[in-house]
Amino acid sequence: MNIQDAMRLALAEAAEAGRRGEVPVGAVVLGPLGEVLAAAGNDREAGADPTAHAEILALRKAAQATGQWRLTGCTLVVTLEPCTMCAGAAVLSRVERVVYGAVDEKGGAVGSLWDVVRDRRLNHRPEVVMGVLAEECSAVLKEFFATRRIR
Repeated sequence: MNIQDAMRLALAEAAEAGRRGEVPVGAVVLGPLGEVLAAAGNDREAGADPTAHAEILALRKAAQATGQWRLTGCTLVVTLEPCTMCAGAAVLSRVERVVYGAVDEKGGAVGSLWDVVRDRRLNHRPEVVMGVLAEECSAVLKEFFATRRIR
């Protein structure tokens, strides 16, 4: 699966999360050969779990699918720039690449507010690809929050 198709799958996960009342963020983990290992959307509200970000859930599922916590050679594809927790999880899981769509200027930790994944003090630094289907990824979030603003 190519990166754009993986991002479209992540967008579908984000849309499903939004329908459930979650902030619409979706994530996909691709294996070394481009196969989908896992996909997830945010699930913090339903699970009453502050760590149930799409990225964390997808990384957990991918680790279960492979039987290993080291996701060497894998790619994490996510609709929104990961936060510090999720960027740290990407580093700790040893993914080869982090791909994201929309920039998160308020909490992004893959180049915007912080740059956790490229911190030279860490023992693993995944490649970063940003801006994949950025307009579509941003639109899902803008639409979700527009319906929740008090006017």
